[in-house]
Parts: sequence; structure tokens; C-alpha cells
Amino acid sequence: MSARIGTLVYLCRPKCTRTNLFPFFMAQTLSIVIPAYNEERTIHLILDKIKAATLPEGIQKEIIITNDCSKDDTGGAIRRYMEANPDMNIRYLEHKVNQGKGAALHTGIQYATGDYIVIQDADLEYDPAEYVLLLRPVLEGYADVVYGSRFMGGRPHRILFFWHSIGNKFLTFLSNMFTNLNLTDMETCYKLFRADVLKSLDLREKRFGFEPEVTAKVSRVPNVRIYEVGISYYGRSYAEGKKIGWRDGFRAIYCILKYNVWAR
Repeated sequence: MSARIGTLVYLCRPKCTRTNLFPFFMAQTLSIVIPAYNEERTIHLILDKIKAATLPEGIQKEIIITNDCSKDDTGGAIRRYMEANPDMNIRYLEHKVNQGKGAALHTGIQYATGDYIVIQDADLEYDPAEYVLLLRPVLEGYADVVYGSRFMGGRPHRILFFWHSIGNKFLTFLSNMFTNLNLTDMETCYKLFRADVLKSLDLREKRFGFEPEVTAKVSRVPNVRIYEVGISYYGRSYAEGKKIGWRDGFRAIYCILKYNVWAR
């Protein structure tokens, strides 16, 4: 079905029911929120990986894709994939004008109905097979939020840009100074939240400031428990479609100061 919602066209498949029981309690859902911009070439590949990913017993998948007014045929690729995979619980949203990655995430988070929410880029830099690593501390009752760090553990990590790695570590260091966290990778895409925690945040950044903003705001949630686990990273070069640049680094510095100092 479809319905117009403001600047969005909202398309969805009927939701999977949550009446499947396994011992003692109802099934739970992981909402996988994907912002997509000009990902026609890779969106079907990441959806294949999500489909193949095995979750702990009793956890279902809900996939929410926001197409941020792509200039290529990202929308057509997603629709074709949905038609070819009617068994997958996919919700598709479109921005009628380009608003930025953060805005696409806000839209996906708004319509997520799962118990847990994980951020997934539409490229192939992060491996959905590792959702289980992110879920484990939450399901075991230790964590409310889990960051997947590219800089800890012994998992595969593609070697790419020296100055990007220095920039990421500097931004994490600066963020940690104000949040009093000891994260190793604030800028990671892979962040998993209990849905009630994430939805309680008043998120405003529409572009690449999402990472420092959400980190600043979640760090101030009373009694929040934040964990970090090592993940793989299959980074893209600019020739392969990487979009973030040095301007986004300066925006991240601004957002760290804005949401940790000026906006308190």
C-alpha cells in the first residue's frame, strides 16, 4: 500500500506478525534502518546480506529503507528487490527532495516498530552477519546501546586512508572529552539501540552530523549503558562510491561542540 506523508511517499509490505512464540515470551524485532542515496549498484547486494544474516532465536527482521531523492535508479532497484523477495519485511520510504543522511535516518527511525534499531549503510562497508555481535550485550541484559568499533578486535579491516583514520580517532577523542565516554569509534555506522532509548532523543542533524549528535545525546540519558564490540570493515574508496569528505569532518567538530557544549 502507499500513502503520502508530507514530503515522503510511504510504501510498505504488510508487517510480519509478532505472534510467534518461543519459550516464555513473544518474538522480538530488530529494525534495520537504511539511508540510501545513489546506491543502485549495491542496494540489492546489501539486502541479500541482510536476508542471509542469522539472528538469535526469537528475533525477527524489519528492514526500513529511506531513499533520499537519489539521482540514479535506487528506487527502481529497491522496488524490484521487494517484488522478487515478497517474504522479506521491507518498508520503503522516499524523500521527494534530497535532505541528507541524517534526515533519512530520522525518517527510518520514526517508522521503525522493532524492539531494537540498528543503523545500516546501503553500501557494502559493514557486514550484517555481525548484527549478532551487536545484539548480544543487549539480549544478555548488559547494554542499552552498542557501538560496533572498526578499531578494536581482530576482525578484517580494509586498509585505505591514513588521514581518514587519524580524523576518525581525533573526532572520537574530542567527543569523548565532552561525553566522558571511552569509545574507540564514535563515527562508526554500526550503532544498535534499544528502540525506546533512540526514540526518546530529539535528533536534529540532517547530514553527516548524526554520529556526534546521537552520541552526545545518548550519553546524557540517565543510567544508560553503552557497550562497544569489535566489527569488520570493508571500506570503499572514492572511486567505489565513498561520499564523506573533509568538509564533513569540520561539520562533525562543529556538532561535537554544538551538542556537548552550546546546546546543553
